[in-house]
Amino acid sequence: MRNLQFLRSAEFIDSDADNIREFARAAVGATQTQTEQAVSLYYGVRDGIRYTPYLDFGDPEMYRASSVLRKGYGFCISKASLLAACGRALGILSRIGFADVTNHLNTPRLRAINGGDLMRWHAFTEFYLQGAWVKSTPAFNLELCTRFRVKPLDFNGREDSIFHAFDADERKHMEYVHERGFFADDR
Repeated sequence: MRNLQFLRSAEFIDSDADNIREFARAAVGATQTQTEQAVSLYYGVRDGIRYTPYLDFGDPEMYRASSVLRKGYGFCISKASLLAACGRALGILSRIGFADVTNHLNTPRLRAINGGDLMRWHAFTEFYLQGAWVKSTPAFNLELCTRFRVKPLDFNGREDSIFHAFDADERKHMEYVHERGFFADDR
């Protein structure tokens, strides 16, 4: 079966790590269906792991799911790796998707680090649920969204959950400009 690569533990999506399996089981509790489990995992990662873009991107541990979970923080790729690892730990086909987005609400510090408003290789997680791949973006935790008046992303397991085009004050927020595809691991 071609999709087995989306169930296997990998270098960065290390779904066989003990802390990943424990976190995934705790996050889903008694939920029964894979869709319910994916939704529970999404909120567990979205709000349980703090978002920060101010990291050492040369450190491979910033991309490894088990390390992100131990640290309790990460950026979009970190959190997407963690969510995919949790899905795989529960037997849900999971992969990483990438896109380039323009962040119209970029901070001056982040703009300087990134060299502008275009965020290349923004990551999200895709789950295979009810016969279709569904996108989920666990990047911005609820606390961060509230602080910056960004609409938090919800996920129901049936529809794609990608960044909102506008924030809570109707200012332009995120604009998807290029999809780069999906991968079994985030290398």
